Order: sequence, then C-alpha cells, then structure tokens
Amino acid sequence: MEHFDFIIKNGNAVLPNGVKETDIGIKDGKIVAIQKGITTKAKKTWDAKNQYIFPGLIDVHVHFSEPGRDEWEGFHTGSMMMAAGGCTTYFDMPLNGIPSTVNVEALEQKAEIGNRKSFVDFGLWGGLVPGNEKDLEAMAESGVIGFKAFLSTTGNKEFESADDITLLNGMKIIAKLGKVLALHSESAPITNWLKAEKEKTGAFSADDYLETRPIIAEVEAVQRALYYAELTGCPLHFVHISSALAIEKIEQAKQRGMDVTVETCPHYLLYNHDHLKELGSIAKCAPPLREKEEQQKLIELVLEQKFDMISSDHSPCTYDLKDPAVNNLFEAWGGISGGQFSLLSMIELAIQYNIPFETIAQLTSAAPAERFGLSNRKGKIVEGADADFAIITTEKSFTVTAENYLAKHKESLYIGHTFPCKVVGTFNRGKIVYQDGNIIAEQPHGTWVKPEHYAFLK
Repeated sequence: MEHFDFIIKNGNAVLPNGVKETDIGIKDGKIVAIQKGITTKAKKTWDAKNQYIFPGLIDVHVHFSEPGRDEWEGFHTGSMMMAAGGCTTYFDMPLNGIPSTVNVEALEQKAEIGNRKSFVDFGLWGGLVPGNEKDLEAMAESGVIGFKAFLSTTGNKEFESADDITLLNGMKIIAKLGKVLALHSESAPITNWLKAEKEKTGAFSADDYLETRPIIAEVEAVQRALYYAELTGCPLHFVHISSALAIEKIEQAKQRGMDVTVETCPHYLLYNHDHLKELGSIAKCAPPLREKEEQQKLIELVLEQKFDMISSDHSPCTYDLKDPAVNNLFEAWGGISGGQFSLLSMIELAIQYNIPFETIAQLTSAAPAERFGLSNRKGKIVEGADADFAIITTEKSFTVTAENYLAKHKESLYIGHTFPCKVVGTFNRGKIVYQDGNIIAEQPHGTWVKPEHYAFLK
C-alpha cells in the first residue's frame, strides 16, 4: 500500500458505536484506515497511548465579529482559540459584523476573510431581518449553513430582531429553500416590558436582571415559533435553550413529527445564577444563567438525551463593554466568552455523570454534521471522512488562565476553572493545528465548508 501521510497509533478512538483502541491512517487529509496494528509506513506518527481520539468538535454557534468589529474577536484569534479546544469546524453567526451577513455581498466578504485567516474550517450563517427576505435565496445558493433570527431585541442596529410578519414570510421562503432557521427565542414584549419596569425603580442587580428574562419569556417565544413553523413547514433549530419547560414544548413538537432540533451551552450546565451574583457582568448572558435547581434539570435533560447538540455561543466583546465595575448590569454586554472549553466541559460532565464518550461525540460532532449537511465528510471517525480529531488526555487536568486562553480578550467566566481533562492535540484535515498548548500550524489553512444536504435528526 502507498505510504500514509500520518498514522495515529494506539489511541482510544471514540467511534460511533463505542470507544476502541486502534490506529488511524491518514492520507490527503482523509481517514483511510481504522485498524489495530497498522504496519504501513507514514511520513509522521503520533503515539496516542492512553489518549482519547474524539471527532473534531463542530461548534454551530460562535460570534466572530469580523468584518467591522474584529477588535471584539476575529477569525485569526477566534479560530486559534477554537483549535485549542479541539474544534475543527465552527459556524459563525451573522449579527455582530459590520456589515451583518444579511445579503450575498456581506456573505462573500466574510467568507474571503475567513479563508485567509481561519486555522480550522468554518461555516457561515445568514441572517433573517426585516426587509431582507428577497436576499435569502441568493444566500442559500451561495452556501450558508442556514439562517438566524432574533425574537428578542438584539441591541445591535445592524441586525434587528424579526417581527412576526418578517418571521412568517421568512419561514415560508426558508422552508421552500430547504434550509433551517435558527432562533434566539426570548419574547421581546415580555423582556422589554420587564426591563422598563425595573428601570422605573432603578433596580439593576443580578436578581433584577434574571427577573427581566424569565423562563416564561423563553417558553412563549419557543411556542410561538413552533406555531409559525407548523403553518409554514419551516425546519427550526433553537439555540442556547436554558429551561426544562422550553424543552418540554420542543419535545412535544418533535413527537408531532416536526423538523426541530435544539442546543444548549456548557455555561448553562456548569454555572448558575449564583455566579452572576458573585462575578457580575462577566457571567451575564441572554438567556441568563438560571437558578441552581434549573441548572440541574438541564443536566438531567442532557443525560436523557433531550438536547440534540452542544454549542458554545462564544460571544466576546472588548473589556470596556464587559466592565465588571459597571453599576448597572443592564448596560454591560451580555455574552459568555468561552468557545475553547465546550468539549472539555462535556467530558467533565461525562466523567461526573458516567455519560459514554460516544454520546459526547454525538452531541459535539455527529449531530451538528448531520443536521447541517456536513455528514458526508465530518462529524465521525469513519473511513473516507476528513481527518478532524481532538486528542484528549484524562490523565492531566487543565486549569484555565489568561495565558492558556487563546481568545483575543482574556476575560471569561471559565478563568480559574479546572477541567479533569486536557486537549493535547487538534488535527484539521490531517494537519496538526494545535499541540501541547500552542498553535503549531505555520499559517491558516481553514476553508469555508458548505452544506451538502439537510437531515432531520430522528
């Protein structure tokens, strides 16, 4: 047989049907052999003895704010951070760039930047905002993963929330295009009214913030979107769901045969409202971190496999926008910076709750690839797939510091957290991007990946 480019030897590969000690042969960026005791010569080898080889994380929800706001985060630093967390493909959301990704011109501008600067592969979301319904078809044909809309006020004049008519019109078009609509589901009327009530009395504490974004606001928005999806036939993906009651509504829709998937984020599983009270704006996000009892319910739902996938919702900003000295918590930017830690977070939960590693791989890789049309090449360790891997050791812990967090801004809820595992290597299409704490790729080689098909997760 022809020589391999790379062989990973003696690793515990997290395969779709379980963990198996094996070797993996790589040629031209693809997995070409999975078997114990490969004897074919290779240009390079990696001894993965006592290490776990996960399929590379596919994070369907990150915010890199380039072009226009790359001082918040850009493709260069953002992709290095993702690679350090074992991520080999991420999907960038459309809202924080200037221009936002709401037409083909903006899409192509962002893609060009990503192709130059990203160290790992990436997909791009398009946006659904009032007035851009005519632009959806061209963006779909150009290769967007799907479309994103907000049901709550965005705080971003470049990307306004979708009113009900925009939502219905957009859903009708998106359904016809065979795409998926991702939704930030919090009710704008409820959250805006509650916020105005607090402002009247000057009530701006952590408890006040939580009270302005109650679970009922999430549930109302989810239920309304499901009604509209039934009318239009539009496939939905609910992002960063933070409550058990919202999952109950989504489960009911799935049981009726609706084409719906749902994600939650590691910060809702590892943290709760007490951290917002303790740390202030660094722990502010929307939806907010919930009370400890709700956090435990979400963990139970993960154990029951009620979430389809896990995504980071990495949402950074400059230090001044997240200033913990701000007296009015409502004025601080709402977003958690932490895209580097999704896989580590889920492995921590797997160790704590005896979740099989293949279930973690399903949540973090296979399900995103299946849902968003990449399963022909990504998401699983199988022959013919891209050689995308996160190599993990559970023999060493990893404590997050400003030095080993590779995001542009080092302010994160995760600083100081110790994971019972560590990413020791990340392969993207057969090339080592990250190893032992450092980006070792000489230059970015990530590429814009486009969906081949869509699949309803049964």
